Amino acid sequence: MGKLIVLAIILTTLVACGGEDEEIQSPPDLNEKEIVDVKPTSNPTADITRLTNNSSYDYSPFWSPDGTKIAFTSDRDGYEEIYTMNVDGTNQTNISNNNSNEYTPSWSPDGTKIAFTSDRDGNYGIYVMNVDGTNQTKISNNNSNDDTPSWSPDGSKIAFNSDRDGYGEIYVMNADGTNQTNFSENTASDFDPSWSPDGSKIVFTSDRDGYGEIYVMNADGTNQTNFSEYIANDFDPSWSPDGSKIVFTSDRDGTWGIYVMDPDWTNLTKISNNNSTDYSPFWSPDGSKIVFVSDRDGNFEIYVMDYVSN
Repeated sequence: MGKLIVLAIILTTLVACGGEDEEIQSPPDLNEKEIVDVKPTSNPTADITRLTNNSSYDYSPFWSPDGTKIAFTSDRDGYEEIYTMNVDGTNQTNISNNNSNEYTPSWSPDGTKIAFTSDRDGNYGIYVMNVDGTNQTKISNNNSNDDTPSWSPDGSKIAFNSDRDGYGEIYVMNADGTNQTNFSENTASDFDPSWSPDGSKIVFTSDRDGYGEIYVMNADGTNQTNFSEYIANDFDPSWSPDGSKIVFTSDRDGTWGIYVMDPDWTNLTKISNNNSTDYSPFWSPDGSKIVFVSDRDGNFEIYVMDYVSN
């Protein structure tokens, strides 16, 4: 997979599971909802900073819990590898160092470990390593393709995507890889899990309604609800640290951009006002910034923007 997880390709390459469907709740009619731009500063372009500047493909950024580092994926060494850098873009370091493809890093809440995806054993699996790259250990141990890990806020569980049931499904396992359980159980593509800060809910992407949509379910898999319900593709959801917002990627304006909404789907706002391809947003620990990927300067690179609430 690797690069195939990006943009609309995700929606055509991942498929989801069997099992009885949950009753899906529908929000109000949103197709008439006005999309407003984020409140601008005096010079909006000054609020966006490019962090990587390499003739490679850099993506899937993830902020460390203490706010000092950003983990990301880059193919600059010939394979997709996990890198870390300081939040100003300095000290970019390959920490996975393996002649295979590693991607979608996820920092543990205590800051000591990084979960990631690798194909080093022939299939895509979930691995965990120390933040310096040592002690790389496979924890999903399944012959299927497992990817996009996301730690629960207390560090006890990891949500991830798996195709082991013939479809892409959201699974949850203990942080040591035990008790792997299918939570989404739907015959569609379910992927991109992200926990709410209080650990009570998981936001994810599903194409069960014909488009990539943002869904939310309880942390036990119940009450799966379509929040974005719009004739466009929405994916890459990530919960803000205070639980008040969800940031995500959408092509509803004709280009892939970054949007923010309240968890009840109110106050929908586009914040990456650019005609480039912008995606893969993730919040800083204090909620004041959003790191993301953009091709606005020619290559897919990591950028950071200030988040200005309207």
